[in-house]
Amino acid sequence: MTSSLFADLDSFIRHPRVTGLALSHDGARLVATVQEPDADAARYRSALWEVDPVGDRPPVRLTSSEQGESSPAFTPSGDLLFTSSRPDPRSSENTEDPALWSLPEHGEPIRVATSPGGVGSPLVSRSGVVIVAGSRLVGSSDADEDRARRERRKDQAVTAILHDGMPIRWWDHELDDTEARLLVLDDAGATAPDAARASDREARPTPLRDLAPDAGQRFRNPEFDIAPEGSFVLARATERITGGRSHAVLLRIDVTTGERSVVVDEDGADASQARIAPDASRFAVAMRVRGTYDSPHQEWIEVRSIDGGAAVRLDLGDITANDVVWTADGTGLLVTGDLHGAGAVVLVDPTSGAIVRWLVTDASYSNLLVHPNGRTLFALRSAMDRPASPVRLDVTAEDQTPAFLPAPGVVDTLPGTVQRVSAEVDGVEVPGWLFLPDDAHRGNGPAPVMTWVHGGPFSSWNAWSWRWCPWLAVERGYAVVLPDPALSTGYGDEWIARAWPHSAAIVWREVEGVLDAVLADSDHRLDPTRTALLGASFGGYMTNWIAGHTDRFDCIVTHAGLWSLDQQHDTTDAAENKNGIFGTEQEHPDWYAQNSPDRTAEAITTPMLLIHGNRDYRVPISEALRAWWDLVSGFPGAPEDMPHRFLQLTSENHWVLSPSNFRVWSETVFTFCDQHVRGGEALTNRID
Repeated sequence: MTSSLFADLDSFIRHPRVTGLALSHDGARLVATVQEPDADAARYRSALWEVDPVGDRPPVRLTSSEQGESSPAFTPSGDLLFTSSRPDPRSSENTEDPALWSLPEHGEPIRVATSPGGVGSPLVSRSGVVIVAGSRLVGSSDADEDRARRERRKDQAVTAILHDGMPIRWWDHELDDTEARLLVLDDAGATAPDAARASDREARPTPLRDLAPDAGQRFRNPEFDIAPEGSFVLARATERITGGRSHAVLLRIDVTTGERSVVVDEDGADASQARIAPDASRFAVAMRVRGTYDSPHQEWIEVRSIDGGAAVRLDLGDITANDVVWTADGTGLLVTGDLHGAGAVVLVDPTSGAIVRWLVTDASYSNLLVHPNGRTLFALRSAMDRPASPVRLDVTAEDQTPAFLPAPGVVDTLPGTVQRVSAEVDGVEVPGWLFLPDDAHRGNGPAPVMTWVHGGPFSSWNAWSWRWCPWLAVERGYAVVLPDPALSTGYGDEWIARAWPHSAAIVWREVEGVLDAVLADSDHRLDPTRTALLGASFGGYMTNWIAGHTDRFDCIVTHAGLWSLDQQHDTTDAAENKNGIFGTEQEHPDWYAQNSPDRTAEAITTPMLLIHGNRDYRVPISEALRAWWDLVSGFPGAPEDMPHRFLQLTSENHWVLSPSNFRVWSETVFTFCDQHVRGGEALTNRID
C-alpha cells in the first residue's frame, strides 16, 4: 500500500472499512463486518469476514451478495446469524426488506425469518433465544395485515402520514408512519445447522412473535438487551409527555408472556443502553439529565439490581463513556469512552464504582467483546493514524499494547505525520492534533493550513474518519489543525461547562488559539497567509458564525451548518432538546443575537462553500437555503463575480453516505480550497 490510497479518490473510496465485530459463544470464532462500495460506487454494502482470534491466519470472506450482509450474531450452536435483503434461491417470494439469515460453519446460508418492513439488530441469548428489531405500520394488528397494507400503499403510491405528536422525524426518516417492534424467533431450532431440516423448511421462514404489540412509538430507535438465559429483555421505552417533551424509562419484558414492568423511571433523568450481568441479577444503565439554559447536561453509568435497591454510580473521571460490557464472571465492568483526544478501556468494580485497571489509553475503542475465558477482550481500535482495526486485549494487564489481528482494510503508508499540540487560552491548555505533510507532499515552501472544527458539539477529534479524513488533505500538501475546544468530550465536566450554553465566541477563541500556536512554531513550516476553515454539523455552525466575525481565512467550507438558530431549533428532529436548552428568543434575546450566524451575514467577505443534504432532518435543508439567499442577495458585485458556492446533495442526509457523492464532495471541497488558498483553477458547476 502506498500513499496513492489518498491521492486517488477511487482507491480511497474502494478501500475496505471494518465497521463491526461479533464473537461466537465459545470464543473460538471472530467475525468482522467489512464495508465496500458496489460495482458502480452507488452505495456501500457490507460483507462478513472471519478473523482469526489468535492472529495467525489471514481473514476469510464468508458472505457475498449484491445486497450485502450486516449485523452478525452467533447462536450457541455455532450458526452465524445476519440480516440481508439478498434473494432466497429457495423462494419465489422475495422483497427488498432485510430478513434474518443463518449461516452454518460449513454450508450455505438459510433465510430463517422475515417480517414486513424488514428486521435488524439480532441479539442471541446464551440459551439460544433470538430477538430482532422490526416495525409495523401504525394500526396493523399482525404481520399479515401489515404486509397487505404495505403492498396496497406501495401500489397506490400512498405516502401520507397523520401525526399526533412529537417527534415526527429522526435523522433521515419519518416517524409515526411505522412503529418499532421487538420480535422474538419462537422456533428454538430454527437456526440449528441441520441440512435435512433446512431442505425440508424450503422457503417457509419461522414466524416472529411481537413482544409488545401495543407499544406504539415507545421503542423508536430500539435499544435492548437480553438476559443470558433468555427469559427477559430490558428495553428503553420513550414516553411522550406534555409540551412536546419525552421521557425515557427502562422496561423489563418477559419473553414468554410479554408482561412488562418498569425497572428504571427516574424523574428528570432518561435511561438507556442497559447491559445485563451474566447471572441476570444486575444490570448497568446509562443515565442522562438533560441540559437547561443555566446547567449543562449530566451523564453517568450506574449499576442496579434487577430486583431494585440502591444504584452504584461509576466514577470514570474525565472519560466520556460510550459503551460498557460485563466481564465473563460478572465481577467487573469494562467501559470504553473518549479521553484526552484519544480513548480508554477501563475495568470498573461494579460494587464500588471505582476504576480497578486502565487497560489502554492510546486510541478510541468500540465493539467490546469478552471471551468466555474471562481474560481475553476483543475490540475495534481506531486512531488518528490507523482506521478501525480488530485487536485483542488482556483484561488482566495494565497500560498494554493491543495485539492487532489480520483483517481487511489495513493502511500501511501515510503521506505525513500527526502530533499532539496545544495552546494556552484564557488560562486553559486547549489541545488538538496537527497533521503535517512529509517532504514529498509538502512542495516548496511553507504548507498551507486547514483548520477543521468538529461536530457534535459533544465529541472530539480522537479517531479515524473515512468521511472527514485529514490524510486526504495532507496528501494534497495541506497541514490540518484539529482543535478540541470547549464543549469537546473526554476532558471532564468543566470542559462542557466552560462554553455553556454553546458560546460560539468562547469556542472560536480556543480554536483560533490552537491555530495561532501551531502557526507560530517555525518547526512546523506553515504559511499563515494561506489558510482555510472547514466544519460540519456543529462545526458547520461554527464556520458559519466565524465567517461573520473574521476575515482571516482565504475560504470557508461549511457542511450541514446551522444558520438561523430561532428557525433551526423548531424545525430539527431534535427540537425537544434544542428548545429545552436554549428556550425561545423572547426568553434569551442576547444569546440568540450573539450566537446566531445569520445576524452577522452582512459582515461576511470570505468566499464560502455551503454543502447540505436534502434529507438532513437534524439540520434541515432550510438552514442552507436561508444562508444561500443571504449570501447571494447580500453580494454587492456582479453575479458572475460572486465567490460563494452551494453544493446541494439531494439524496443525502446529515452525512454523505454514497461513494459517488463522496467523490463529488471531495473534489468540490479541494478544488474550492485550492482556488482560494493556492490560486488554483476556479470551481465550475459541472458534475460528472
